[in-house]
Amino acid sequence: MSIGRSVTRFRFALMMVFGLLFSAGVYAQGAAGGIPTDEASISAGQALFSGNCASCHAVDKKVVGPALKNVYDRRDVAWLTKFIKHPQKVIDSGDEYAVALYDQFKPTIMPNQEVSDQEILQILAYVKHTTDNPPVVDETEVPGGGEGSNAQAAGVDSNLLLGIIAVLMVLLVVVLVVLIVLAQVLSKYLKQQQGLSEEDQEYVAQKFDLMAVLKSQAFVGFASFIFVVIVAKTVIDGLFAIGVQQGYAPDQPINFSHKLHAGYYEIDCKYCHTGVEKSKNANIPSANICMNCHNSIRTTSPEIQKIYKAIENNEPIQWVRIHNLPDLAYFNHSQHVKVGGIECETCHGDIKEMEIVQQHSILTMGWCIDCHRKTDVAAKGNAYYEKLVEIHESKTKAPMKVEDIGGLECAKCHY
Repeated sequence: MSIGRSVTRFRFALMMVFGLLFSAGVYAQGAAGGIPTDEASISAGQALFSGNCASCHAVDKKVVGPALKNVYDRRDVAWLTKFIKHPQKVIDSGDEYAVALYDQFKPTIMPNQEVSDQEILQILAYVKHTTDNPPVVDETEVPGGGEGSNAQAAGVDSNLLLGIIAVLMVLLVVVLVVLIVLAQVLSKYLKQQQGLSEEDQEYVAQKFDLMAVLKSQAFVGFASFIFVVIVAKTVIDGLFAIGVQQGYAPDQPINFSHKLHAGYYEIDCKYCHTGVEKSKNANIPSANICMNCHNSIRTTSPEIQKIYKAIENNEPIQWVRIHNLPDLAYFNHSQHVKVGGIECETCHGDIKEMEIVQQHSILTMGWCIDCHRKTDVAAKGNAYYEKLVEIHESKTKAPMKVEDIGGLECAKCHY
């Protein structure tokens, strides 16, 4: 055998080995299909999942659509990418798996998703991470708690002072009754005594005059003081209550249940309130967001028909605003939610249990200041705070509070 032919066969064998190794590598990826595993991709995937998928899907259970646990094992990444971008097109092509999915969940069909191939990989990275590391549910955890959260500021009940005054009045009446009884007993005892002087007998014989007591300067002064205190307290409470509407739960033009959507179906708040991480306002969702699901879900419901009517007439739905702040106060949702890491439930309460949303927190200036004094800054892993943390730790080892970074400055909220 010639040397040239041997070399040629060796090269051919080497190519076969590399080919097999490459095929094995692709197959080994198989299920994962090149899905990234780095923290940045998983974090980005979580945000994309919350904003695009969470309204219909969960990783560990079926919601509106199928559970996504191990979805990359059921179909390869190329198929998933094609289906996510153009689900109807894949179904119309006769793909058996896609048709079976449609038959299971029809008439609901996933709308086309305007996401890139890289974003789909990031979403799958989050799904895979959640599949491999299922969340541990702490039964003792308080809803809305956690780092950065702050329970509603504890304070003195607005009626406490009136209660104290009422108790004091009762005590004074009791003391007065006891004194009258003692005086009557003592008078009766003295009348039975012998040898009293005429002056003493006259004093003992006198009768109790209630009107004289009521007209006395001491009683009039005390009663006037109590009256002024009660009136002043009522006026002050009334002034402080202007614009405060804790518990306010107005009727809405459409009976929308947060308990059903955010609770049962676990739709993320950010899916509907799209501005919460990038704007001053969380914004009220438009009818188009509702139609992402309700173009095929419960289309005959009288409440959903109200959405259709608003779209047909090109008129916005007249939702009634619940949480109001005075114009003199500046509040930025993105600063608190995106930068500060504050959960929605911290201020808005357990929305997932509210059939009709109401104002949970008092939202007064004192409530905000108390929160800034008690809340630790969520500085871990946040480059925005690196320099501030360095300066703070050079002076004290205590956790950095919001007030330590200017959270109590007037100009932060009033300018």
